[in-house]
Amino acid sequence: MFRTKRSGLVRRLWRSRAPVEGDGEADRGTHGSGGCCMGKTAKVAKSNAGSEAELKALTHSILKKIKEKQLEVLLQAVESKGGARSPCLLLPSKVDAKVGQQSYSLPMLLYKVFRWPDLRHSSELKRLSCCESYGKINPELVCCNPHHMSRLCELDSPDSGPSSGDTGGTTYSAPVGLSDSLALQESGDRAHWCVVAYWEEKTRVGRLYSVQEPSLDIFYDLPQGNGFCLGQLCSDNKSQLVQMVRAKIGYGIQLTREPDGVWVYNRSCYPIFIKSATLDNPDSRTLLVHKVFPGFSIKAFDYDKAGSLQRPNDHEFTQQPRTGFTVQISFVKGWGQCYTRQFISSCPCWLEVIFNTR
Repeated sequence: MFRTKRSGLVRRLWRSRAPVEGDGEADRGTHGSGGCCMGKTAKVAKSNAGSEAELKALTHSILKKIKEKQLEVLLQAVESKGGARSPCLLLPSKVDAKVGQQSYSLPMLLYKVFRWPDLRHSSELKRLSCCESYGKINPELVCCNPHHMSRLCELDSPDSGPSSGDTGGTTYSAPVGLSDSLALQESGDRAHWCVVAYWEEKTRVGRLYSVQEPSLDIFYDLPQGNGFCLGQLCSDNKSQLVQMVRAKIGYGIQLTREPDGVWVYNRSCYPIFIKSATLDNPDSRTLLVHKVFPGFSIKAFDYDKAGSLQRPNDHEFTQQPRTGFTVQISFVKGWGQCYTRQFISSCPCWLEVIFNTR
């Protein structure tokens, strides 16, 4: 009975592995799929990861050595695609596995099998702050839960322009939104580190959401979790496009305040688009709109950089001081020079994150 249950868990895990480009499943928009944030979609032939039979045999061999309770944790994370809260999966970090001509650590192999078949190096990853291994250097046991990790976005170089339709330039013209003073006044709480407003096109929906906790989930439909549930807000917008995009928000995003800045993790099935003054060249008069694929993280706001944008001789930011303290995020649809929508107020569903720097 013990062996039957273990074998059943292993089989279910293998069936839930991440699809490889070209196997008919990779383009379905599943959680955790997608290329880098520069639009260079990574195409991985199965032969690059060894034959299917070899990979299956190796994965089964490793999984059968993991405790049954740990297999259940892994299965919960993988089958819910990160939607259910799952504990850390602590396993030895020094164990290596060989696939084809390449060797991978045990964590890297599990990340490749269950989330990113195109993953090449651990430097491409960022551990989520909810993980026990977050911030730890070379521990003997490391969390191998694939949904406690994210892929790092690769940004445009400061001098480069929009690329492959994945970034779009917009000027600093003040968008529809809230001023810092109005946001602080309406939230009525100075203990928060940011407030979030949800918009559908030019109309704000619901009240401001004041954020005190270090991490916030913003979602439309999430199996487990607390946070800002957009699905509970009352909206009178009857636009078919708005309703379609609203339904695609799904698991949404995770907004996290960390020591080096504020990070946004895309938990949804579809890309999100972000504009922030601290993501780009401070000398530029045009901000790029960055496309962030599912499963990727981006440092959307940097407090140190934001402070430097307020120089007295900086005409653009002294005219519009709030620009440096606001991040705009659109779900599914982009805006800017490379899109039919020139302004975020034309996007169906979007967020404005206003930071409290006082």
